[in-house]
Amino acid sequence: MIARIITDRQETITLNQLMEQIKESPFLKECGALFSFEGIVRGKERTKNTTKLILTTFSPGKTEKELKKIMGEVQEKYELKEIGVVHYLGQFQPGDSLFLAVVAGSHRHETMAALEELIERVKFELEFKKEEESSAGTNIIMSGG
Repeated sequence: MIARIITDRQETITLNQLMEQIKESPFLKECGALFSFEGIVRGKERTKNTTKLILTTFSPGKTEKELKKIMGEVQEKYELKEIGVVHYLGQFQPGDSLFLAVVAGSHRHETMAALEELIERVKFELEFKKEEESSAGTNIIMSGG
């Protein structure tokens, strides 16, 4: 399991790097599916254009601990062989990466379901605060937005 909360780009891990780390797992031989997801800052919507996003959490250490708990539950539920998540905090522009996830499992259906659950749970259960600056003004979105 690879779980990282990275603040202010103190370190940069790309989706390809995370995928390669997962592929180094001794359990990869038991896998038939490897799925990845990269969440990026959306810049254009129907009613606004986002120019900047600031993503924070009250306690990065606590958030990382909660992330590991979610990951462990998803890994156990879907019998994943390996799982990795990197979530960035700080200031971002449209197109910047915010969230990376890679899951490896025996079969594609449950592995894809695991990735979907992981994405949704991280979005809705972790305590993030998003501050979006856009053509419509500044909007603050708490967890689940």
